[in-house]
Amino acid sequence: MVLVVDIGNTNFTFGAFEGKEQKATFRMMSQNACTSDEYGIQLIAMLSANGINKEDIEGIIVASVVPQVMHAFISALIKYIGIRPYIVGPGIKTGIKITTENPKEIGPDLIVDAVAGFELYGGPVMVIDFGTATTYEIINEKGEFFTGVISPGIRISAKALWQDTAKLPEIEIRKPASILAKETISSMQAGLMYGQIGQTKYIISRMKEESGLSDMKVVATGGLGRVLVDDIPEIDVYNPALTLEGLRILYEKNRKVKPTESDYEDNAN
Repeated sequence: MVLVVDIGNTNFTFGAFEGKEQKATFRMMSQNACTSDEYGIQLIAMLSANGINKEDIEGIIVASVVPQVMHAFISALIKYIGIRPYIVGPGIKTGIKITTENPKEIGPDLIVDAVAGFELYGGPVMVIDFGTATTYEIINEKGEFFTGVISPGIRISAKALWQDTAKLPEIEIRKPASILAKETISSMQAGLMYGQIGQTKYIISRMKEESGLSDMKVVATGGLGRVLVDDIPEIDVYNPALTLEGLRILYEKNRKVKPTESDYEDNAN
């Protein structure tokens, strides 16, 4: 069994795979840093709750956009599971070529999504991830990741509304039945959700036009994607497990070379 870990700005998302079959997925918050022992105890408890014995785990791969949690978390994996993980970063085999102006600036989350999009759906493909930030990336038919767009996600926009305005309340992020809102809360919800829908439709259209790849497949992922995709016919596929699938694919590409302590030092800082 392979354990894959996606550390985002809001959550740790874990996936357990037997071959290509996902056996379990679970999450814990990433906003509060913990000690290695706290991470280890939480992880063992969640594995047990999902019917997974740590002895069944043969390998681990981690992608993180939160550097400050990495030392403690990696130490927890080594101490409590006894496995040194692969870390998505410089030196890892991906099967795609990053041709942006500064490839080192491309985050691990974007790399993982690009690998999953290209391996599962071929190229050219656009991958959209509705996470803390909403990201758009294009991988062409040669497997070249050559462009990307990053915009504020719905949660970031929502926080800006209620934190930076004196009278607007904190609200549940959901799509109202109509854009024709009649009170404050549904007005905010309409602006957030339909604003994201409109932005997404425009960015897809503009990226297709400027890249000349008008027939590329558009694949979306991310938790909030499920409440948006029905209103965005430009999205061909919604795959909520895309990032975890990408991590599994990267593990398979790299499993013949065991990770070392120097790999951790290169990629975890």
